[in-house]
Amino acid sequence: MLKILVTGGNGQLANCIKEVSSQHLDTLTFIYKSSKELDITDKVAVFKEFEGGGYHFCVNTAAYTNVDGAENDQGKADLVNRVGPKNIAEACKKNDVVLVHISTDFVFDGGQSTPNTEQAVTNPLGVYGSSKLKGEQAVVSKCKKYFVIRTSWLYSEYGSNFMKSMLKYGRERESLSVVYDQIGTPTYAKDLAEVILLFVLNRIDDYGIYHYSNEGVASWYDFAKAIFDINDVVVQLLPIRTEAYPLPAKRPSFSVLDKSKIKNVLQIEIPYWRDSLKRACDDLGHPYQEQ
Repeated sequence: MLKILVTGGNGQLANCIKEVSSQHLDTLTFIYKSSKELDITDKVAVFKEFEGGGYHFCVNTAAYTNVDGAENDQGKADLVNRVGPKNIAEACKKNDVVLVHISTDFVFDGGQSTPNTEQAVTNPLGVYGSSKLKGEQAVVSKCKKYFVIRTSWLYSEYGSNFMKSMLKYGRERESLSVVYDQIGTPTYAKDLAEVILLFVLNRIDDYGIYHYSNEGVASWYDFAKAIFDINDVVVQLLPIRTEAYPLPAKRPSFSVLDKSKIKNVLQIEIPYWRDSLKRACDDLGHPYQEQ
């Protein structure tokens, strides 16, 4: 029986892990810790949790993900996204625990025109991306048994995310403006959760940095349009350039991830983003009513 600690236990990815792992509970035991139950920025608390836990794996889904908020709260972003992973990585090394750490496409600056490989040069544009990159570096330097998984545009029926926001606004407003010149790939959090399970179940030991998103490319405008089309939401959707919608934090204009490595190591096919979005909308229910 493998025992897995999941930090950020109330977040959307943790909830997706709960759902997709339900059929493996005969071989896997999951312990979910919310930020209130385990403050990853508290080194003493982290070490105490690991020393008595008997864990084989830790999946760190805890993160400060407010991209714009990070610009005005650099201290909080640094604590959660750099110091927290550092504490966990040190505890994992001391207790011989394999660490799965979730990172982001925002470690790249978007200046390229082809998908980023794991070896591509990192150059985050804002505080959020910088703090996440420092978290990656802490993991890599502090423990040997790690999987850093960079992902992008994560959404699901859980928590707050772009899909749920668009469905809410689409039913409240007559028109919406969405940027069309930021290109990436939406990722269904349940698909990412399934991949995390594969690393655990298959006892993969090819440690390192990996990229995972759904297949295909899209702009935020494309993503919004697909959400409305699938859910039969009638709203005037207006494509705009990034400079027409100024925000505190800069975003990469192109953050598509090359997923060749993870497909080869896990021997998987990755779902196309529109197909995964359709499944997510089905799971959410039609018509979607915010709870």
